[in-house]
Amino acid sequence: MKTNFSIAAASLVAVFALGSVAHAQYSGPSHTTAASVEEILKNPVDDQEVQLKGHLLRKLSAKTYVFSDGTAEIVAEIKPKRFEGVGEINDKTKVEIIGEVDTSLYRAPEIEVDSIRIIQ
Repeated sequence: MKTNFSIAAASLVAVFALGSVAHAQYSGPSHTTAASVEEILKNPVDDQEVQLKGHLLRKLSAKTYVFSDGTAEIVAEIKPKRFEGVGEINDKTKVEIIGEVDTSLYRAPEIEVDSIRIIQ
């Protein structure tokens, strides 16, 4: 009985330890392309990874916002869970978004946002 309890306790410790590692974030170089909204709209490449800095100007629906980096405006699709732990954001808050260009024959290109953070 004591052995089973020890094994169960060790398993729980291992699970929690692995869970905390899974939430670590890498902050080094990546292969995202730092482009401008204007460049994306002129030459949209589906699934192109991008990193943009600017402002969310307005909310269009539960998951869509108008984003601008000062060169042009583009729709950004941001799931509510992406805002968790980020802090309060309004149209004056400078943010960095990282995501992918999403193209379609029936609408203008959009950015599907994977992460968002407030920058100074």
